[in-house]
Amino acid sequence: MAETTGDRSGAAGGPGRVLVAVYGVFALAAGARAAVQLSTRFAEAPVAYLLSALAAVVYVVATVALARGGRRVALVAITVELVGVLVVGTLSLVDPAAFPDETVWSAYGRGYLFIPLVLPVVGLLYLRRTARTPGPLR
Repeated sequence: MAETTGDRSGAAGGPGRVLVAVYGVFALAAGARAAVQLSTRFAEAPVAYLLSALAAVVYVVATVALARGGRRVALVAITVELVGVLVVGTLSLVDPAAFPDETVWSAYGRGYLFIPLVLPVVGLLYLRRTARTPGPLR
């Protein structure tokens, strides 16, 4: 009798597909924002704009890893994202002068309806829920 649990090599459907789509949208949004900021106003707030570029890279890596089933890479990327949101979000509120312009992660993603704060939590919960047990991440 064939096993009917489905292919778990990537986010093939349902919540996984939605998660990949949201990460893809954020990769495009953060990438476009960073490209414009870096090419037109880099001198105004280089740290903030480089952080936006970093966020874009993290979102691209998470998107590709989730879509292709690279659980270990997705776990690392989403963890980096969560740490980034928490650190940058806190610093941007404690020392606003350090961030003369907003990043994707400023004020915990306030400019993006706090989705940057919620998204990594959802991503980590998704990875936990869909983990193969027992066995290491690949």
